Amino acid sequence: MMQNNEKTPLLSRLSPNSNSNSEAPLLSLSGPVVTIIGSGDFSRSLSIRLVSCGFRVVVGSRDPSRVAEGLFPDGVVLGSQREAVKAADRLVFAAVYPEHYHTLLDLREALAGKVLVDVSNASTVGGEGPSNAERLAEMFPRSTVVKGFNTLSAWALQVGAHDGSRQVLICSDCSSSKASVLQLARSLGFTPVDLGGLFAARTIEEAPLILFPSWGRPVLTTFLLFLFFYGYSFLRQVLLPYLDKGRNNFYQLPLVLVNQTLPSVALVTLALVYLPGILAAVLQLARGTKYRRFPVWLDHWLCSRKQLGLLSFLCVVLHAVYSMCLTLRRSSGNAAQVRAPVFTQVDQMVWRSDLYLSSGILGFGALTLVAITSLPSVGNSLNWREFTFVQSGLGYAALTLSVAHTLFFGWDFAFDPSSYSYFLPPVYMLALILPCVVLVGRLLLFLPCLTSRLTKIRRGWESRQHRPKLSQELGSGSGSTQVDSPRAFGDV
Repeated sequence: MMQNNEKTPLLSRLSPNSNSNSEAPLLSLSGPVVTIIGSGDFSRSLSIRLVSCGFRVVVGSRDPSRVAEGLFPDGVVLGSQREAVKAADRLVFAAVYPEHYHTLLDLREALAGKVLVDVSNASTVGGEGPSNAERLAEMFPRSTVVKGFNTLSAWALQVGAHDGSRQVLICSDCSSSKASVLQLARSLGFTPVDLGGLFAARTIEEAPLILFPSWGRPVLTTFLLFLFFYGYSFLRQVLLPYLDKGRNNFYQLPLVLVNQTLPSVALVTLALVYLPGILAAVLQLARGTKYRRFPVWLDHWLCSRKQLGLLSFLCVVLHAVYSMCLTLRRSSGNAAQVRAPVFTQVDQMVWRSDLYLSSGILGFGALTLVAITSLPSVGNSLNWREFTFVQSGLGYAALTLSVAHTLFFGWDFAFDPSSYSYFLPPVYMLALILPCVVLVGRLLLFLPCLTSRLTKIRRGWESRQHRPKLSQELGSGSGSTQVDSPRAFGDV
C-alpha cells in the first residue's frame, strides 16, 4: 500500500460535520488511507476499528451534511463519495446495500485500479443468479472485487482486540488484492480464511443467514425424546389414574413430570453420543478395512456427537435445578407434596441413598469436564491424547455413573409388580435400555481378540478380500518378489 504524505490533507475540503480538530488526530496516524463508502452502523464500527489499529480512514457519504456530528471518531475524515474514493491508497470498502450498487456507477473511473471490498450479505439462502460480489465485479470491470468482512457484526468490530479468534472469510479472483485484504484482517486482530476465487462469494454471503447449521438434527432429536418421555409419564402417572380412579395428579405437569423427563432425556442423549463410535468399530471389524466410507447417516451422526453431548449436559443441569426446587418445596411444607426418592429416613437405606447421590454428583462433575473441553478455547490447549482421554474416557465414566445413579434409585422397583401401573414400566427403565446397550458394546470391544484386530485395521491393515489383486499376482510368479499394496504399510 502506498503511503501518503502525513502533512498533505486527504481531502480538499472537510465536511461541515467534521470536528474542527479532526485533522490533528488524523495527521498523527501513519497508516495507509482506507476509504469506506457508506455512513451506516457498519461503516462507523469499521472506521473505529481501523483508526484504533493505526489506519487513516476517509468515509464517503452521498450527503455528508446529513451525517450527525460526532457520529464517527476523531481522526476520520467525512466527505463525498467521490472525494473519499480519490483519497484512498488502494482499499475501498463498499458498505452499501446491494440494491444501491447502481448509485456507485458514477465512480467507475475513480475506482479504476482500486480494490473494492464488498461487505454485503445475501438476502435469502439458496438464491439463484450471481452473488452480490460477482454483480459488483460486473459493474466495475476495471476494479478488483474482494469479498470479505460480511460475517462480522458491527458489535464485533468495536469490542476490541481480544476477539482476534473471530474468522473473516475472504475470496477473490485476484491473488494480490486478496493478499492485501488478508493482511488488513490480520492487522485488525482477526483470523482471515482464504476460500479461493470469487465463485465462493455466494457461500460467504449466505454464511451469516444460516442459523446453527450443525444443531438442527441434535436439537430435533432431543426435543422428540423429551416429548416421548414426557408423554409417557403423563399417560402413566396422570391421564390413566384420572380416567380409571378419578385421581387428580395434574399438579405434577409443570415440575414433577419435567424433572422425571429431563434425566431420561439426558441419559439417552449421552448414550447417543457414544453409540455411533461403537457402530463404526463394528463396521470396520466386519469389513476388515478402514478404507470404505461409512454410510451417510452414520457420518452425519458422528459429526453431531458434540452437539448431542452439550444438549445432554443442558438436560443434566436443568435436572439438578429442578431437583433443588422440589427439595425446597417439600421442606417448606407445601400441601402439594410429591413422593420423592429420599431414602435417608430408613436406616437400612442409608448406603443406597448415599451411593445414589454420590454417583449422580460424580457423573455430573465428569460430564461438566467433558462439556468444558468441547469449547474451542479449552480443547485447543490439549493435545490429541489428552482430548481423547477427556472426551472418551471421562465421557464413558459419566455415562457409567449416570447409569449407576439411576440403578441405585430404583433397581428393585423392576422386580416389584406394583411398579408396573397399568402394565407400564417406570420411565427410568425405558431410559436405561440404550445406555446399557452402549456400555455392554464397549465392554465387548475391550476383548483382546477384538481390540487387537480393530487396532490393526485402524493402522492400515486389511483383510485378504480387500487387498488389491496386484500384490497377489506379482507374488504368484516363480522367482518373483512379492510386493505388498501401499495400503498394507498403514496409512496414517
